[in-house]
Amino acid sequence: MKYLHSMVRVHDLDASLRFYCDGLGLKQVRRMDVPEGKYTLIYLAAPDNPEVEVELTHNWGSDEDYGSARNFGHLAFRVEDIYALCEHLQSMGYTIHRPPRDGHMAFVRSPDRISIELLQDGRLPPREPWASMPNTGTW
Repeated sequence: MKYLHSMVRVHDLDASLRFYCDGLGLKQVRRMDVPEGKYTLIYLAAPDNPEVEVELTHNWGSDEDYGSARNFGHLAFRVEDIYALCEHLQSMGYTIHRPPRDGHMAFVRSPDRISIELLQDGRLPPREPWASMPNTGTW
């Protein structure tokens, strides 16, 4: 058996691609637009781990509330510099819901409220302003 991908439904492909690609640094691996089914599938992967993918599914014209179901926890990514990535995401307007106070772990949410865990490769020493930041909202 081989693990292939996780799928998340998204309302706005442009907003989602901005978050996952421009924000997190994932790369688009392939895209399938299916007019007869009225959906688009976009597969993303981390540049240094292309065999594990995240599938974004966009159902055209859907206004279904995907909610914040607790039965799906989060997607997790190991990162080279958690402080730099959190600063980058913040500069793009995203809220860091669980700041990397410990130099190791942070949480942010995608435009469709998918919780994303960022884990530092190794540990960095605590650094301000992160060390003093409180949690915001839920993740």
